Parts: sequence; structure tokens; C-alpha cells
Amino acid sequence: MNSSLITRRTLCLAGSGAFMLGRLPLAQAQEAKKGGTFVVGLTQAPRHLNGAVQSGFATAEPSTQLFASPLRFDDKWAPQPYLAETWKLDEDGKSLTLNLRKNAVFHDGKPVTSADVAFSIMAIKANHPFTTMMGPVDKVDTPDAYTAIVRMSVPHPAIVLAMSPALCPILPKHIYGDGQDLKTHPRNSTDVVGSGPFKFVEFKPGQRVVLERFDKFFMPNKPYLDKVIFSIQPDMASQILSFERGDMQMIQVSAPTDIARVTKDPNAVVTAKGFEGIGSINWLAFNTTKKPLNDVKVRKAIATAIDKNFITKALMGGFAQVANGPISASSPLASADVTLYPFDLKKAAAMLDEAGYKVNDGGERFKLTIDYLPGVDDQQKNVAEYIRTTLKKVGITVEVRASADFPSWAKRMATHDFDMSMDQVYNWGDPIIGVHRTYLSTNIKPIVWTNTQSYNNPKVDELLNSAGQILDPVKRKAYYATFEKIVTDDAPIVFINTVPARTVTSKKVGNVPMTIWGPMSPYDEVYLK
Repeated sequence: MNSSLITRRTLCLAGSGAFMLGRLPLAQAQEAKKGGTFVVGLTQAPRHLNGAVQSGFATAEPSTQLFASPLRFDDKWAPQPYLAETWKLDEDGKSLTLNLRKNAVFHDGKPVTSADVAFSIMAIKANHPFTTMMGPVDKVDTPDAYTAIVRMSVPHPAIVLAMSPALCPILPKHIYGDGQDLKTHPRNSTDVVGSGPFKFVEFKPGQRVVLERFDKFFMPNKPYLDKVIFSIQPDMASQILSFERGDMQMIQVSAPTDIARVTKDPNAVVTAKGFEGIGSINWLAFNTTKKPLNDVKVRKAIATAIDKNFITKALMGGFAQVANGPISASSPLASADVTLYPFDLKKAAAMLDEAGYKVNDGGERFKLTIDYLPGVDDQQKNVAEYIRTTLKKVGITVEVRASADFPSWAKRMATHDFDMSMDQVYNWGDPIIGVHRTYLSTNIKPIVWTNTQSYNNPKVDELLNSAGQILDPVKRKAYYATFEKIVTDDAPIVFINTVPARTVTSKKVGNVPMTIWGPMSPYDEVYLK
């Protein structure tokens, strides 16, 4: 494979028109041992196990073990064979041909065919919350049992990445095609059948998911593990104690105190690799329809009053990195040429004066509220409290509003019942999947994690809609660079930091999943030493 192809493939997030053949497995694992039970900690409880109709870590981690996908990705953003042995994205970017393995079977013994792939992709299009991911797909042709051709109305550079395990689980049509609503299908939680490396044993909501080795898995001699257990413990302190006792072999942490603690554990291996595809950003969002936040001068002044270096170094212990734009720096499509707002309280106060918001006799200009996503206080509540304090210094009184739980916070966001809000949002590998949704004016909807800022810029709409159909990686990156420059200048959001996620494993774990999807990758190559 020549370097120019690698560069092209990397820049376009594996979405170019290049003919892509299968390569070597993700890990050679020559010393891998078979057997053992791998216990993984989850802090969030999945509602069910079907990743075709539900996003998020809690669902994706068990879903990617139960369901195989057409492709998988390595740590360099390069696609790898999985259910599809070979694949080709046509030069016009409107057809993706998947040539399936002939030895893949579902856990009930029935073969995986192109009919299952076609059913699954159209089901994802109809039901998954990431509407842009399969949005351009018109249909999936099945000329024979082992060929699926994804037909799209426009060029779709993200379609290859969309074949990833966490995004495109292949469901058995003979089970899920019975006419029942896929979002509430009983087989999402009971007697789940996929074609992944592990098969279903037990799902106790809020407690655990138990899976065991699938002996007829299509990858030779895989998986190595006998069993995988996802143990659900919402309290991170309890989860770390379980890890330290040896009751768990893999957990994920992001709080600075937790990272510092596990780093000192002599039996732990801590890595920041494996989250490049997620691209998680912590940010402050504005409701741009509300006064005075409908004034870009006010938004810029608030951005200037926030010391992001203090947040990342003091509040987050130096484990986080400053974020300055809507596309995560881990993405090959990110641009460094963005509008920056260096911390300067005097300048921020002057900007507010210039915008016409003078301080009154009590030293106050106006009042605002700030909400924050519950459950991740180190990234959300602590930063919200800091913002309250720093904005007080420039005459803005801020009330920090706590939400009782995620549904309560999500309702406020969906109904646009907020002034400012802290949030954690994922890029999901390609901007088409995880970035467009926040800035397109056509995506201003009463749904959480859409354009709840009510941001409306026709030029941004034009740039994103164009970039979403460009196959040439250099040209596409240029479009996104212009987009990032405009958005950071309009400041509907203040980007604060990348979330310092870490995967923590016991030293007994071999082949730790460190692809761009990290713990959301299949565990077929993981083994216990």
C-alpha cells in the first residue's frame, strides 16, 4: 500500500473512492491465550443492546460484541475487513459495494446474507438518531446472497466509516423483520441474536450484561475469551475499587482525580488511545434566540472572560487539552485556523460596554442561567461554577441550574428552555455524522443534541451541505476549514476542552482495544495473560 493512498484515506476518513481491499488483522496476537472471563465496567446503564437504533457508549460496547458490522477500523483510521471481505466505493461516491464472507452465520446458525445487510442499513436509516449518517442512502441492492450495493442519492464520503461496528450492526432479518417497532423490539433485550464474536447469555437492566464465546464466529480461532461481562456500576468510586480488587479488568475514567488515582496503580495500564473516533468535546452553548445572547458581541465577550487554560490545568489536573473548534483535533479534517478568544477580563468588560450593556449601580449588567449535563461533575458542574464566578467579574450574574437527571436536562435542551448550557458532544468520526447536526439550521428541532442553539447561518448551511458531498479529501478539508472559521467567529458555542477519557486495564489483559473506536471495538482479539 503506497503512502499517497494512506494519506488520501486518512484525510477523508476512509471515505474516498479508492478501491479498498482487506488487510491484516488489527493485532497479530501471537502469544494470545484462550479462555477466561473479561469483566468490563460501565457507569451508564444501556436501555437495551441494539446499536442499530441507539447511540452511546453504554449500548455500543455490548452491541459491538453481539453484532458484527460490514467493516472495522484500525488505529490509523484505515478500514479493515469484517463481514465484508472486500469493498469498493465508486468514483462518483454514490455506490458502495460490499462483498460478504460466505462463512458468517448468526448465533442461531442461520447464514448472514446480503438481505440482512440491506435490511439493517435501511433500518438504521429509519431508526438511528444520527439521521445524517445514512441520510443519502436510497436503497441497498442485493444482486446475490453475498453482494450488497449501497445506493446513495448524492456522493457520501462518510459512508465507509458508517460501516463501523458501533454505527452499523448487522441484524438478522429473520428476527427483526417481523414488523414490530425496532426501537421497542423485545429481542433488543432478550435472546439477542447477532453474528459477533460473543453471543447473548443474560441482560439484567441496570446490573449486568453477560456474553459468551461464539464458537462459530467467522474469524478463524477467535475470540480468545470464554466470556465477557459488562458490570454496571454508576458510582465511579465503587467501580475503581472493584478494579483495584481485581473484580474488573477494564474500566473507563475521565475525572482528573480518578485518572490520577488509577495512574498510580502498579497493576493498571492507562491509555488515552482509542477515543479518536469519538472526538468528545466539552463546551458552553448559547441559546442564540434569547437576549442578550442573540448579540454576537455578547457571546464573544463571554468567550473572552473564560480562561480555558485554567480549566484544563487546574480544574482538570492537566489531563485535558484546550478545544478551540467544532471538529475535534483528533480528526484528520480539523483545522487550526480558527477564531480564538484569549482570556482577558478587561477586554471582555469593554466588549460588553461596546455592545451597550453597561453595569448598573449594583455592578450588574444582566442575569443568565447556565445548565449542565448531570453525571459528569468534573467536566460539567465544576466548569459551570467556574464560569459563574468569572462572569461575575465582568458584571454578569449567573444562576447555575442543576437537573435532577439526564431526562430532565435533555428536556430543557430539547425545548430550548435555557440561556447557556454546558454539554459534552461527540464528533463520531466524521463531521457528517457528529458535527453537522449541531450547526445546520435545518436541524433546529425539539430534540436533544440537535441544533438546540438555534444557530442559523446560510453560509454555514451551504458549506456543510457541500462538504457532505465532496470526495476529494483536500477540497473537503478546505470547506471544513472555512466552516470552522465562520462558526468560531459567530460563537454560538464556546469550545472548552477535549474530554480526557482514559481506558484502564489490568496488566493481565492483552490486545487492549485501541482502534479509533477504543472500547466500542469488537473484543475478539482481547485475551487474558
